[in-house]
Amino acid sequence: MYVIITGPDQLNPARTPTPISLRPQSALDPVTPPEQGRGFQMAAVPALRITPPTQPLRGTVSLPGSKSITNRALLLAALADGTSHLTGALKSDDTGHMATALRQMGVNIDEPTATSFVVTGNGTLAIPPAPLFLGNAGTAVRFLTAAAACVPGPVVLDGDQHMRKRPVAPLLKALSALGVDASAPTGCPPVTVRGTGHLAGGQVAIDAGLSSQYVSAVLMVAGKADAPVAVSLQGTGLDARGYVDLTVTAMRAFGASVEQDGPMSWRVQPSGYKATDLRIEPDASAATYFWAAAALTGGDIDIGLAPTAFSQPDAKAFAEISKFPHMSPEINGSQMQDAVPTLAVLAAFNTTPVRFTGIRNLRVKECDRIAAVRTELNRIRPGLAREDGDDLIVTGDPALAGQTLPARIETWADHRIAMSFALAGLRIGGLTILDPDCVGKTYPGYWDALRSLGVTITPDTAA
Repeated sequence: MYVIITGPDQLNPARTPTPISLRPQSALDPVTPPEQGRGFQMAAVPALRITPPTQPLRGTVSLPGSKSITNRALLLAALADGTSHLTGALKSDDTGHMATALRQMGVNIDEPTATSFVVTGNGTLAIPPAPLFLGNAGTAVRFLTAAAACVPGPVVLDGDQHMRKRPVAPLLKALSALGVDASAPTGCPPVTVRGTGHLAGGQVAIDAGLSSQYVSAVLMVAGKADAPVAVSLQGTGLDARGYVDLTVTAMRAFGASVEQDGPMSWRVQPSGYKATDLRIEPDASAATYFWAAAALTGGDIDIGLAPTAFSQPDAKAFAEISKFPHMSPEINGSQMQDAVPTLAVLAAFNTTPVRFTGIRNLRVKECDRIAAVRTELNRIRPGLAREDGDDLIVTGDPALAGQTLPARIETWADHRIAMSFALAGLRIGGLTILDPDCVGKTYPGYWDALRSLGVTITPDTAA
C-alpha cells in the first residue's frame, strides 16, 4: 500500500526508510480555545460566489496529504522511541490540533516544510500543563483519549461547540474494560482521562456502531500495553471498515505486531513502536471533488494518482462517479462515508433518483450531514432531496445544469458540505458558499485549487 512505501528521505538521505499555543492552569481546569484561529490562517471571507465555467475543467491538481493517515502517523511517531520523518503530510486544522496536543505532552515536532513533520519521541507521553483543545478534530479527540491512558496523570480533552456534540461514550466503555479511568459526563467531550502511565492487556469488545475511530483508537494504544490485547466488535458489521485497515497498516509500519484473528477481531502484542520514515499518500476524500468536477463539466483533471492506487476507502466513490449521469439507483455509503456529500451533490444532476443507504453515522460527523445535504439541496430547488429514516434520496434532474438558481449555501461549519456544494456551483449559476474558510479543517488550499482549473470564485461581501 502507498502509505508504507517510501522513497529516499529528502530530509535525511543517509537514513534507510521503512519499506512499506495566561495564567497558570491546571490540567483539570475548563478548557479555553486558543485564540490563534484555524491551524492554517486564511483571510476571513464571509462568503464566496462561484461562477459556472463555460468550458470543461482541465488541468492538474496536487492533492493535500491524507488527513486520516497523517493523524495516525503523528500519534504513532509520538509513541515511538526515536525520530520519524513524515513526508507528503497534510497541514490543516485537524492535523495542527493533533501536533499541538502532542507537543503539550512532551513530544518534539518540527515542521521543516509545508508537507512534512519530524517527530521525536521517547515512547512516553507527559502530563500536559493544560487541557488539550482539539477543535472539531474527531480523530484527534478519539485517538488521544485512548493514548492518554499512557500518561502518568490526568488529561482533559476538549473541543469546540461542534465537537462537544460528537459521542465518545462507546470508546470510554471500551477503555474501562482495559482498566482505564476515563469519564465524559455528557457522553461527548470534554473527556477526563486519569492515566497511570500503563495500560493493562486483556480482552475488549467495542461498540463501533457510531464510529470506526473507536476501534482505531484502542488498537493504536494497545501497542503500548503491558500485555497482549484482544480487540473484537460488538455486533456483526463495521461501517468504514477501511479506516481500521488503514490503522493496522500504519501500526505495522511503525513496528507493531497486530494480527487479525477473525473478520471483526484483532490481537495486538505489546511490542511498542519504532521510529520510521513514512510517505503519506494524497487524500482520497479530496480526490472525490475533482473526479466529480471532471464528470460534471466533461473535463479531465489529473490528480497524480489513479483511483485504484489509493489505500483509503473513499476512493471507492470513483466507481459511482465514473457512471455519471447514470449512477446506481442505490448506493451504500457505509464504506466511503466522507464521499457521500460529493456523490449526493453529483446525484442532483443524475438522470434518475439515487438512494443513499448505510449512512446513519453521517448524523454524528462534523454536523448531521444527512440533514445538511438534504437542506442545502432543497435550498437550491425545493424537492431535490428528502430523508427516509437514515437514508437520503436525491431526485436527479439533468435540467438543473445551466440554470440560474440563486441560493446561499449554509455550510454547517462542515468542510465537506462547503467543498461538495461548490461542485453544484460548477453547473448552476447564482450559488454562494457561506463560511468558506471551514475547508481549512482538511483542505486549506481547496478554493485555490478550483481557481487553478479556471473556476471564477469571488468574495461575496453581501453575506
